[in-house]
Amino acid sequence: MNIGYVRVSSKDQNEERQVLKMRELGIEDRFLFIDKASGKDFDRPEYQAMKRIVRGGDVIYLDALDRLGRDYDGIIREWKEITREIGADIVVLENENIFDSRKFREMGDIGKLMEDQFLSLLSYVAEQERKKIKQRQREGISVARANGKRLGRPGCVIPPNFQEICQQWREGKMTAVEAMRRTGMKKSSFYKMVKILTI
Repeated sequence: MNIGYVRVSSKDQNEERQVLKMRELGIEDRFLFIDKASGKDFDRPEYQAMKRIVRGGDVIYLDALDRLGRDYDGIIREWKEITREIGADIVVLENENIFDSRKFREMGDIGKLMEDQFLSLLSYVAEQERKKIKQRQREGISVARANGKRLGRPGCVIPPNFQEICQQWREGKMTAVEAMRRTGMKKSSFYKMVKILTI
């Protein structure tokens, strides 16, 4: 059975490019597992669901090694568990000439040795990239704070006509929809501000 595993790091990232690659290989949607989660560990719902169904002789396709994960020890542990304990194979499409466990399996003991060397090198690179991303994020946040930028969701701005329009709304002179239109506020912001100003 051919299985596809797809991962993007966050909910706002698009997984479609990876999904298309899997479909081009003829992988059925029911055997396609997609996580929108960080690669720092392997406690991901779809990854764990995939591991529960994979059997010896199956082939798992990944777009790139870092889609499996970004933790050096974890990548090596998971790869070996799937290929050596379960007896399934992994093919990394980005480096298919190097990372196709079927080729290493055919080479016997020397293949295991070569696989271990390549895997150690590339999983190390994947982990270093994760560390660099985190470092860049920390540096970006520090610079933004130093420049006086507020991080997180923007605060609600009170329009100058809010008090007057709010009073007319309370007196029944206009509907809430009209009050929101005149203040240019969304429903949640309008009622939030009404609550704050009446405490």
